[in-house]
Amino acid sequence: MDDTRYMKRALELAELGRGLVSPNPMVGCVIVHDHKIIGEGYHKKYGEAHAEVNAIQSVTDQSRLPKSTAYVTLEPCAHHGKTPPCVDLLIEKKIKRVVVASMDPFDQVNGKGIEKLKQAGIDTATGIMESEADALNVRFFTAISKQRPYVILKWAQTKDGFVARENHDSKWISNSSSRQLVHKWRVEEDAILVGKNTALHDNPSLTAREWVGQNPIRILLDSNLEVHKEAKLLNNDAPTLVFNSLKEEKIKNIEWIKTDMNNPWSVLRHLSERNIQSVIIEGGSQVLNSFINENCWDEARVFESEKTFGKGIMASSIERDVFSETTIFDDKLTIYKNTHG
Repeated sequence: MDDTRYMKRALELAELGRGLVSPNPMVGCVIVHDHKIIGEGYHKKYGEAHAEVNAIQSVTDQSRLPKSTAYVTLEPCAHHGKTPPCVDLLIEKKIKRVVVASMDPFDQVNGKGIEKLKQAGIDTATGIMESEADALNVRFFTAISKQRPYVILKWAQTKDGFVARENHDSKWISNSSSRQLVHKWRVEEDAILVGKNTALHDNPSLTAREWVGQNPIRILLDSNLEVHKEAKLLNNDAPTLVFNSLKEEKIKNIEWIKTDMNNPWSVLRHLSERNIQSVIIEGGSQVLNSFINENCWDEARVFESEKTFGKGIMASSIERDVFSETTIFDDKLTIYKNTHG
């Protein structure tokens, strides 16, 4: 069916905005005239033009627009934000038909865009490849519906179920390709979080050194501020939030936030208030277990290597259905989805 074919292309375009548009959703748009694509666009960067604007501007012969169909992965916005309403542009250009995948749950849109198109006499259709579009913007939808970021748990464990040796040494359980994949994930998410023990024992940078893209916001849970100021994650490489029980302060790119350190939900509420829509939690076991026990996670990405330790610090345990499994050379990557969070 043509609608599905063109919407699939719009979704491919939307994906190009991953890691660049948050807290906005990823959106793609395709303009079709006489069964041929005459324009394409996607939301490239937060604060800049939306997908519909870029697609319409790419059309060489604007006289074709009144006889064209626009395929959009998310309901066109109907409010003034950093840019004018996209629905007004579609109406101004007299687009004949608009096909939408997902409805926008944001209060200032949420059906208003579709209604405005219909009132202007534009033929509209919704729900084309809706599940695929919803999955693409699960972070955006989670932020709106649950008032918290989308939470990804990530760790590497040995074949016999350990994340570190007894002396807390956990370096290089996974292989170099797996580690590069983790850096790709980092540029795709808003923030990355670790606890005090991981910072003390591993001294991680928490940057995306092995992938092109923007470093995530770094988050450290350090109740009594035991991590030394010379630690790598307290350098100038990225904005850093230090959740603690002692002080509120901001110096350059480091901000200390005083909150209830025993409650993961308190941390997530703070992140939500800052428009942080996704966070990868990379350790350690105590922090990972606290989010698992409170059931405030959405996805777990677990690497298992062929290495064995015999004894050490046990890995966390996930009791959810497996979403996918793959092999990265000698590492097995299992992804779990939490449908009850």
